[in-house]
Amino acid sequence: MIKLSDAEWKIASCLWEQGPMTITELTRYLKDNTGWAKNTIITLLKRMQEKEAVGYVQEDRAKRFYPLIDKTEAEIEETTSFLDRVYKGNVGLMISNLISSDKLTKEEIKELQRILEED
Repeated sequence: MIKLSDAEWKIASCLWEQGPMTITELTRYLKDNTGWAKNTIITLLKRMQEKEAVGYVQEDRAKRFYPLIDKTEAEIEETTSFLDRVYKGNVGLMISNLISSDKLTKEEIKELQRILEED
């Protein structure tokens, strides 16, 4: 699976949510949140093209970029990688740490219980 940096995740998320976009559109959309200039977006897109994470269609003078990776697959891969790296794959330990550190609300705990009871 393709590993994305945090910056690449921001671009991929934007493309998943907004659909295909030009460099100018991406720059406008991400500028307030990231402060990135057009050259930063270009550099990140080149890296993502090399990883085969994005593709593009040439439209007149602009390229319209779109994701080549599935959002759900990328999320699952990232989650699995995180669990393996931080918790040695132990989901229970992660949830236990979240609960004991008061990071989960009562509503989130109820939602987890509901999900577990469904399966």
